[in-house]
Amino acid sequence: MYTQEQLVGIAKRENNSKRTYLVVNKEQGKHIPVSPKKAFAMFDALAEKLQGAYEGESLLLVGFAETATAIGARLSIRLHTGYIQTTREQIDGVSYLFFSEAHSHATEQKLVREDIRAVLDRIDRIVFVEDEVTTGNTILNIIHILEETYPKNLRFSVASLLNGMDEAAQKRYADKQISLHYLVKTSHGQYAKTAESYTGNGNYIMPDTTETKTPLICVSSYINARRYTTGDLYAQACHRLWDQMKEEISWQGRENILVLGTEECMYPALFAGERLEQCGNFVRCHATTRSPIIVSKEEQYPLHERFELISLYEENRKTFLYDLKQYDRVWIVTDAEDLCEKGVDTLVNALKSCGNREIRLFRWCQL
Repeated sequence: MYTQEQLVGIAKRENNSKRTYLVVNKEQGKHIPVSPKKAFAMFDALAEKLQGAYEGESLLLVGFAETATAIGARLSIRLHTGYIQTTREQIDGVSYLFFSEAHSHATEQKLVREDIRAVLDRIDRIVFVEDEVTTGNTILNIIHILEETYPKNLRFSVASLLNGMDEAAQKRYADKQISLHYLVKTSHGQYAKTAESYTGNGNYIMPDTTETKTPLICVSSYINARRYTTGDLYAQACHRLWDQMKEEISWQGRENILVLGTEECMYPALFAGERLEQCGNFVRCHATTRSPIIVSKEEQYPLHERFELISLYEENRKTFLYDLKQYDRVWIVTDAEDLCEKGVDTLVNALKSCGNREIRLFRWCQL
């Protein structure tokens, strides 16, 4: 059983008047470095909430970018369902269903229209997977778009680690017969006040673009979860990814290792991290993010140091990484198709500034 105190950290958003606070999950492996085994245990607990709930129905799980992509992938693997994630990236040769998250810094969200259309005849229910649901308005927005676009009478559900919906929001969902599954019920009444109580006096470190000449290791078997796939196929691809990664790098065992994901590419890093844990290493996972979060020195505040970076996906995009430490080695796992070299340099230099020297960059791709 998980509790609000165990999972919830309250942080301040930077320059966001729509919502001044951000709920940071302490065990998710996005902003805060965590054991991948712990993150997967939490995701699996949510999967158990859905297990057997929709017997006889064919499910499509939709994971929300960026933060819930790994949760959605894990649930689809555990439940053997279809899977697709929302994205903010651009994919050539497709069209999109667009919607937005009103409180987010990067509001554009989209699903590949052709993939949704192609699987509609084979599915009975869409389950939207989130790390946290507050008002539920974003999901209602995409449901409205789907209902307007496609005539099929689909059913909908939501699975989230945290649910902060008030009674009115829950009634809206009940009236539409949208089922809610979650691990912890939260109340947001004091979150804004809590966030404002922090000073925001943490360490802010700007990008270092000094050239690093970081070696790139390309590994095959890539499946892009921004396009429709299944949990079973994605799991097989991640196993092949791990098999190639472990052949490329030897380690002594019982090492202190960081495995970093990049933006929407989270699950492969957690998967490789869990395998490293099973080999007897001490492992932590987290990921770069588009979210600019205030950092603060108070011990109870969830994030204390922020590195501003250039994205590996796009040179004019800012990304951020929080609370880096020194490790025996660092593995970066990305699916950036055209790697931005300046982005690589800023990430590697941030890692080096914390004493990390053994750094390897793995690009998951279709060779």
